[in-house]
Amino acid sequence: MLFEFGIKDVIDILLVALILYYIYRLMRESRSLNVFIGIMVFVVTWLFVSQVLQMRLLGSILDKLVSVGVIALIVLFQDDIRKFLYNLGAHRRMKALTRFFTSSKDKDQSKKIVKETIMPIVMASMNMSKAKVGALIVFERSMPLDDIIITGDQIDANINQRLIENIFFKNSPLHDGAVVISKKRIKAAGCILPVSHSLDIPKELGLRHRAAMGVSQESDAVSVVVSEETGGISVAVDGMFHLHLSAEELESILTQEL
Repeated sequence: MLFEFGIKDVIDILLVALILYYIYRLMRESRSLNVFIGIMVFVVTWLFVSQVLQMRLLGSILDKLVSVGVIALIVLFQDDIRKFLYNLGAHRRMKALTRFFTSSKDKDQSKKIVKETIMPIVMASMNMSKAKVGALIVFERSMPLDDIIITGDQIDANINQRLIENIFFKNSPLHDGAVVISKKRIKAAGCILPVSHSLDIPKELGLRHRAAMGVSQESDAVSVVVSEETGGISVAVDGMFHLHLSAEELESILTQEL
């Protein structure tokens, strides 16, 4: 009897290929590509031994290894799995569906609060840009940044333009780290961020930009960067850069994203 190949099989193959491609991209970004290749070689060997050659003894041993290996992989790649599930839930279409159930009155009130929150940041960024003072400001959104906040010095102060400028003053001991803003408060300064190893980042961008990209890739945070070399203002959000922003563009992006 000939093997029947229908539309369901085509869809099945395409879905598996899509999943493998997404896992490949995830592993490449997390610098675990060799581990992914090793896993694929092991899986192909297991299928060849158990299904094609039908070696019962070796096949049973590999079956046991596969069953235990799944648990080991979950423990080993728990951060990558969490990132995958978070990205799935934080997809733009999911967010649009959530916004559909939000009333216009709540939106107007929220936009007013956000505007009052971000204006000191915009003004401080413009002043630091003119003076070529490097800065890195991270806005926490739905995903908590407690693991990053504890790496810096706790402040828990109201958002203030002069305070932001004093933190990033060149002689300040906190100017090298990042400021984290959560719930309309400056939670901490001098925080250490995860650095992105993406090869797509332009070489002229420095370590601050890579840190801003890193936290935007691992969470839904929005990062504002002021370049110490050029004074340019950039925003990193959802793993993408908005470069060379004016005050109006910075305010517009922060208002939209926050």
